[in-house]
Amino acid sequence: MTVLLSSDADGVRTLTLNRPYRRNAADPELWQALREALAAVTRDRSVRALVLTGAGGAFCSGADLKSGDSRHPLDKVRDLNDVAVLLHELPFPTVAKVTGVAVGAGWNLALGCDLVVATPESRFSQIFTRRGLSPDCGGTWLLPRLVGLQQAKRLTLLAETIDAEEARALGLVTWVVPPEEIDEFVADLGRRLAAGPPVALAQTKALLNEATSSTLYEALASEARAQAANFATTDAQEAYAAFAEKREPHFTGRWYRSPTSEDPHA
Repeated sequence: MTVLLSSDADGVRTLTLNRPYRRNAADPELWQALREALAAVTRDRSVRALVLTGAGGAFCSGADLKSGDSRHPLDKVRDLNDVAVLLHELPFPTVAKVTGVAVGAGWNLALGCDLVVATPESRFSQIFTRRGLSPDCGGTWLLPRLVGLQQAKRLTLLAETIDAEEARALGLVTWVVPPEEIDEFVADLGRRLAAGPPVALAQTKALLNEATSSTLYEALASEARAQAANFATTDAQEAYAAFAEKREPHFTGRWYRSPTSEDPHA
């Protein structure tokens, strides 16, 4: 069985964790497949958004502790770290589509996405301390930034299981939608994100990620550099033209160049 499924539609790549018999618990094969898929999608210019989900009614029940992996624990964690960094650095929007459980490293995979869509039946847990472990896959970095230090400590120290509505109230889930509607909801969300200006979206995502550890002055300087890059694309001109013509814009992310007689490529 292929442990990671990949499909493309409307500029959106969907990666599906495919070990439903283990509630998509991630073994070494799945971590490697996910790492390779995220590295590959970074270089694919046809992809404008990513959806990460799980097969069989679960998102991911964490790392598979029964996988028989005999490597040193540091080697195992490096796989998780690679995936967390690649997911964080993707230059386009990412969406976690969560049905069923998202536990441990599986929940942190979801939190590593820019947006999270869940169903009322979804359940979440930073289960690590119940297994005699501490959080990994970026959880200690993500949680305090999303919910504050005190709530992050509550979620990790007690390892409680919370439902989708509580997760949404804490800011850990963006939308909760009925299970019969989540497929179309996420498909529409992916299309909307993929239709956006790719350079501006990449700049916005990077600016927000960097702002968690920057000063106001550093953020302003980064915004200025990003805005210059945005104006260097055709998308800024296209946005103004579409507004004037009362139509939807068509964004490409192409570099804007004003041809001159001295330009051999004009």
